[in-house]
Amino acid sequence: MIRIGTVNIDTSHPHAFAAYLLGGNRARYTAIYNDAFRTDAEVEAFINKYGLEKRYTDLDEMAKDIDVAFIQGCDWDKHLSLAEPFLKAGKSVFIDKPLAGRLSDLEKFEEYTKKGAKILGSSSMRYTYEHQEFLSKPASERGEVVHITATVGVDEFNYAIHAVESITGLVGDARPLSTRFIGSTAVSGSECDSFFVNFDNGITADYHICTPAWQPSTMTIMTTKTTFAIKIDSSKVYQAMLDELLDCFEGKENMIASASQLCDSVRIMLAGKKSKLSGGGEVKISELRDEMLFDGAAFEKLYESQQRR
Repeated sequence: MIRIGTVNIDTSHPHAFAAYLLGGNRARYTAIYNDAFRTDAEVEAFINKYGLEKRYTDLDEMAKDIDVAFIQGCDWDKHLSLAEPFLKAGKSVFIDKPLAGRLSDLEKFEEYTKKGAKILGSSSMRYTYEHQEFLSKPASERGEVVHITATVGVDEFNYAIHAVESITGLVGDARPLSTRFIGSTAVSGSECDSFFVNFDNGITADYHICTPAWQPSTMTIMTTKTTFAIKIDSSKVYQAMLDELLDCFEGKENMIASASQLCDSVRIMLAGKKSKLSGGGEVKISELRDEMLFDGAAFEKLYESQQRR
């Protein structure tokens, strides 16, 4: 039985993940650390509902008693510092989306993996059954991927990362070269921003972020043989991802992304935001600099205010 320690329970994900794991015998949430906006009463309710063993106030102590840490706070700028005690203790770490929001944090995560750390994540949309079905088809049947379009809603980063990870989950080991903001529109209170991405193997992609309302996650995959139009079943995305994670922890075949692939998804969005701010020119991934383009602390405050309404 894999012992999971969760660090913060800001979003709905910890509840959904813990509930799904209770239905099997492969893993359990056993420990919790909380230094975010959830109250003591909310933490205790989580402990009681899912049968956790202990609440910790020290991450180093918690690292001794678990197999893997799930970093699940919504301030992405704290993810690195919260993950480090576990990484230094040699424990696997799953980081909920978005992985991070600054280039320097991405580089630090990659440094840890070069030293043997196991960093997993981050969006469930890259591990969906729809992805698995598409990738299970031989290339001779489905064709080689030429272009991918993905759509998503809600916000510009915390939720929008789903669309980008949907894309990067289909391009294999290809690395992104650049992102370009290609325009926006506003209709009846809804706004949509669109971005174009180039990969080093010739694949291109575009992603569209419609705010503020939720939108279904969709993909259109153009190949050398045909085109696949896919609407992802959001009711099954957590179980699809968690099963892949558990397979990874148990040493079984899995489709879990490398830390570099997760970092590339964020780099695509950093370049996209930089392009939008600069008027729409192409921004090369190699020319990104460390700056605050997506503010995790500000998002956490916004998210908390929405939860307390």
